[in-house]
Amino acid sequence: MRHTLPIAPQFYVTAPQPCPYLEGRMERKLFTALQGDGVEQLNNSLSQQGFRRSQNVLYRPSCSECSACLSARINVAEFTPSRSQKRTSKRNAHLVRRATSPWATEDQYQLFRDYLDSRHADGGMADMDVFEYAAMIEETPVRSRVVEYTNPEDNALTAVSLTDVLEDGLSMVYSFYNPNLQQNSLGTYMILDHIDIARDAGLPYVYLGYWVKGSPKMGYKVKFSGLEVYQGGKWTAMSEVQDTADSPATDTISEQVANIQLPQQPVHRGR
Repeated sequence: MRHTLPIAPQFYVTAPQPCPYLEGRMERKLFTALQGDGVEQLNNSLSQQGFRRSQNVLYRPSCSECSACLSARINVAEFTPSRSQKRTSKRNAHLVRRATSPWATEDQYQLFRDYLDSRHADGGMADMDVFEYAAMIEETPVRSRVVEYTNPEDNALTAVSLTDVLEDGLSMVYSFYNPNLQQNSLGTYMILDHIDIARDAGLPYVYLGYWVKGSPKMGYKVKFSGLEVYQGGKWTAMSEVQDTADSPATDTISEQVANIQLPQQPVHRGR
């Protein structure tokens, strides 16, 4: 009789590089590979601890001189749309939603390019070609969906979200939309629609990525009621968040890794 113990994930830290959200600051990420047995459990567990997925990697900010980046999610039960958000839902009610397997298409890539060229021409994804885009969409070892929104009048693809389905919610990995329809607030609409999807599925949360205090790019997230952020090892309502944006990290990398709760893995037995 032979016992095979599961291999625990290994964590690494990236080299410091310029922060894309706050000018003059440096960012650093703690990350681990999402591979092997138990990837769904690992993705679920680490997402609940402030990690985000990018293809087959899970990462979380671990900046040595700043604590501005906080993972954010909407508590569906605590969410009530504002009057502006109700108008946004009504304005886009004609769009048709279609959720598919994570498969990249030419229409998606063209919309993605239009979005980047208009909104993030100087961002880190600006040079992504069609093969890199396909990898972003298709290289997922977990349960993911591409949620497309089309205009039924001309069948034009209007907005897209790459979304992971977690055990406790939906994680909006990356979303983009027609930049010529800025007045439609399509980014807000996709979040509102995901809240509806989560509510209908009995899922308590919609994960939005990171909220960064002081970054205009992230300001829209605080407009959603029921917003929670991961701070100090727990999820906290936005109204109770402590301002630690300018505070350096107090835990060393080894301490941060030691405090990560990993899912219980079954022991495989063989002869």
